[in-house]
Order: sequence, then structure tokens, then C-alpha cells
Amino acid sequence: MSYDWRDESEANLTAPVGGTVMAKKPGVLGGAADWIFRVIKGMVIALGFILPGVSGGVLAAIMGLYEPLLRFLAHIRRDFVKNLLFFLPVGIGGLIGLVILSRPLEYLLERWQVIVLWGFAGAILGTLPALFRESTRTKPRDRADIAWLIGTAILGGIGLYLLPLIGMSLPSNFLGFFIAGVLIALGVLVPGLSPSNLLLILGIFSAMLTGFSERNILGVFLPIILGAVAAMAVFSKLMERVLDRYPSRVYHFIIGLVIASTVLIVVPTASEETISYVGATWQTFLIAALTALFGLALGLWMSKLEDKYKNVDIAES
Repeated sequence: MSYDWRDESEANLTAPVGGTVMAKKPGVLGGAADWIFRVIKGMVIALGFILPGVSGGVLAAIMGLYEPLLRFLAHIRRDFVKNLLFFLPVGIGGLIGLVILSRPLEYLLERWQVIVLWGFAGAILGTLPALFRESTRTKPRDRADIAWLIGTAILGGIGLYLLPLIGMSLPSNFLGFFIAGVLIALGVLVPGLSPSNLLLILGIFSAMLTGFSERNILGVFLPIILGAVAAMAVFSKLMERVLDRYPSRVYHFIIGLVIASTVLIVVPTASEETISYVGATWQTFLIAALTALFGLALGLWMSKLEDKYKNVDIAES
């Protein structure tokens, strides 16, 4: 496989392990402008951490950063300094995005929960075609793939629905936010998986947004960062191997989980942060339906961007 993943001004960086970086023409942007551009990319990817239904992994793929990030994390000691300097502005942009975007999202969810969550659900449905295309990129879909998808959707939906009923909610403390960091990292490592969906169901999403908007460094940012780093250290190499060996099975598993969690966004559960239709009028449902259609269109557009800008060229080794 060949991976064309670097910005134009980073032509001297080492290729990801297992692939060859294709040559690009010299860039016209200066080093400072290129650095700022990667900060902006990090801010965009941060949306996948706080928007239900949006995957940080998908956004990273759209930004052309998913493959290099996965290879870097899976082989952390290879050219560590060069790769760290490349991804440093991306991380800074992610932190800036979390602080800037958390408060507006918290405001919207407090005042127009049904409308906002229906919009998110529509956006998720819009990204499903891209996931289905990705699931058959290496081989045609077979019966086992379909079984994985259906089984994950049914069992995953039942399991996620029952979690709040059996007290499986996350406390708003250091351990709870550490686990939230683990889920956020998995949302980056597994394209299509939205950690915010799970955080909503587990009842810690609002507390996380509040901590981000209030810049709670020790109580929220620190445990989430530690959890994310731990998850990436543990799962990045495993994810690389699984994706390389069983890409179709993995993506059908992801699709099933995405479908299950999307249904639970609009279906009330026992979670404290579940959607509530108390007081909703026909006008509420009309606006929510229109918002869902807008989200669907947005999701389809994001999928097209992912197809257009995914910098992965499949070739014989």
C-alpha cells in the first residue's frame, strides 16, 4: 500500500511503517502557515469528540491524517521527534476546539435537545454510505459480514439500552472522565465510531462539556488526556493489525454499533441524559424532522469529502 499523507511542506518526514510515501510537488505555503493549517485540522477533528454522531476517526480521514496517525501510534519509536512535531499543532488545535465549541453545544442541548439530537442522528445516517463503501473496499460483502452487522446492531442496541437500567453509568469524577478519554481515543482509532453517542448513553456527556467550557484542567482535561493516551498506547497496534487482517469484519461491526447507538439517540432510555419528549409539540417534531434532513445532507456531504480527500492509494506491495 502507498500512503500520501503529509502536508506539502513536510516532504522530509518518514513514511508510515508498512507503506511508501508518494512524492509531492514543493508547497507554496510557508512553515508557519502550514503549522496553522494543521492547528485548524485539529480543531475540526475535535468536533468528533463532542458532537454526538460525529466520528473523530472519520474527520481525521477527511483531513488526511487518519492513516499517518494510526501508523505513528502503532510504531511510536520510529522517527518519534519528527512525527511528534508534525502532530503537535494538530493536538493543540484539538484542545482549542474543545474549549471554543463546548459551550455553544451545551447551550443548544439545554434549550433545543430534541431538535439538536435529531439533527445529529440524521448526520450519522448520512455517513453510513461511506462506511458501507469502506467495508467492501478490500473484498465483496459475504454472509459472515452481514451476520456481524445484524448481530452487532441487535445485541449492541440491547446492551446499550440496558446499561443505564443496571446502573452502568459513568460518575463525573476522575475515573469516569478517564474512561471517557478511552472512548474518545477509540473514536479516533475506529473511523465511524462516535464516542459522544456512548457518553450520552452513559450519562457523562453534559458534565464533560461543562468541564471543557470551564477549562477544568485537573478535573476533566487531565483524566481524559490520560485515558486517551493509555487507550492509544494499548489499542493502536492492535487496531492496525485487525484492520489490515480483517477490514471487512471490523467495518461491519462498526456499522452495526453505529446503527444501534444512533437509534438510542432518539429513543428515550433510563440514562439521565437521554432524549426527552416531554412538552414537545407538533412544531417541535416538524423542526426536528427538518433538522434531521439537514443533518442527513451534511453527513452525505462529509462522506463525499472523505472519499475525495482520503489519501490512501491502494497498490500492490
